[in-house]
Amino acid sequence: MHQVPPRRRENAGAPVLAVCRAWSIGRRVLALSLMFTMFLGSLIIPLHPKSVMASALGIGQGYWHTRGTQLLDANNRSVRITGVNWFGLETSNYAPHGLWVRSYKDMLNQIKSLQFNTIRLPYSNQLFDQGSMPNGIDFTKNPDLCSQLLPTGGACQKALAGYQIMDKVIAYAGSIGLKIILDQHRPDSGAQSALWYTQQYPESRWLSDWIMLARHYAGNTAVIGVDLHNEPHAPACWGCNDPTRDWRMAAKKAGNAILAINPHWLIFVEGMDCFGPGGATTAPQATCGWWGGNLMGAAQYPVRLKVPGRLVYSAHDYPASIYQQPWFQAANYPANLAGQWQKLWGYIQTQKIAPLWIGEFGSRLQTSSDQQWLKALVNYMGIGVNGLSWTFWSWNPDSGDTGGLVDDATWSKVDTMKMAYLSSILFPLPYPGR
Repeated sequence: MHQVPPRRRENAGAPVLAVCRAWSIGRRVLALSLMFTMFLGSLIIPLHPKSVMASALGIGQGYWHTRGTQLLDANNRSVRITGVNWFGLETSNYAPHGLWVRSYKDMLNQIKSLQFNTIRLPYSNQLFDQGSMPNGIDFTKNPDLCSQLLPTGGACQKALAGYQIMDKVIAYAGSIGLKIILDQHRPDSGAQSALWYTQQYPESRWLSDWIMLARHYAGNTAVIGVDLHNEPHAPACWGCNDPTRDWRMAAKKAGNAILAINPHWLIFVEGMDCFGPGGATTAPQATCGWWGGNLMGAAQYPVRLKVPGRLVYSAHDYPASIYQQPWFQAANYPANLAGQWQKLWGYIQTQKIAPLWIGEFGSRLQTSSDQQWLKALVNYMGIGVNGLSWTFWSWNPDSGDTGGLVDDATWSKVDTMKMAYLSSILFPLPYPGR
């Protein structure tokens, strides 16, 4: 089957309205130191009755855990992740994108008002380096992301560091009842990586940054878990027992190291692109699909963590406009999609192995094929609290091949076609204290 060519969905070059000198702060110091706006105008989003019930009952409090294939909140009530990806911290802007147009609080308020309950927040390990200076921020709209403003004009004299901007986003998200999943999207800010490490950012750095974050956010129930690495793919393998390439082994190592510090976090483990006997990664021995979208290896080589009730498997899925996978050319498309998904990752849920989270899926919906794909995927994921968890790619309109949920010009006008597909599978959470 086809290997998927490298894709770069994030646009790294954001407009720089105010580039400020970031604080000089070492990683050791980092480890230690560690309104409502536009609601969519005329768009009204119908909610499933079970979603309305979730808000009414105050579901979703505290840390979340698993039981069988179900996610549960701190009071053992069933919950479901239904959210968006908001990228930028992993790029050379070292800040969530769109802050050159709006304030981060405005955008979080709008995400909440649209009934999403979770944000997958990508970052790169390079974010935590001394020389990684946040840019592409209008500090007149985001004054609290700057430690010192000039008396006139709103120009920033000293910016917050990237990890402090992450803190600000997470703190405000938690204050309005949004949950956060941290996503190690790439080691450096330049490009995706097949492995969870590179020569510049070795596995030891990957592990130490996760441990640092586990300590830093310990006790903060807005952060419910961590996506250990985005879209692992060949030469990475699953079950080949090569410690330099075996993603399952690495996920177990990192997951246990994180849980030793913060035992309350969910550990999200993505699939591979290819899996075959003995962890083979090439056809014809291996069955291949999307990067991060093949969990076939988990049946024979499961991830086992020392803390029960914390493992969630994750898959990514995309339509034909991203890459012409063979199943899109089948005579019975789109009826064949459910069987394809069941083989690659759906069995995780139906065989009651663990909860399943579709961490990325998205499209510009400019073709009938893509529209058929999204309709089928939404139906497959199901409605209500027992449906599959998901985070849509992406909130950002500057995702090159998928676009986003808001427009490029204002970052506020919502794509009503995309929301029409997603509205039936939302699971909103209440504001804290309600």
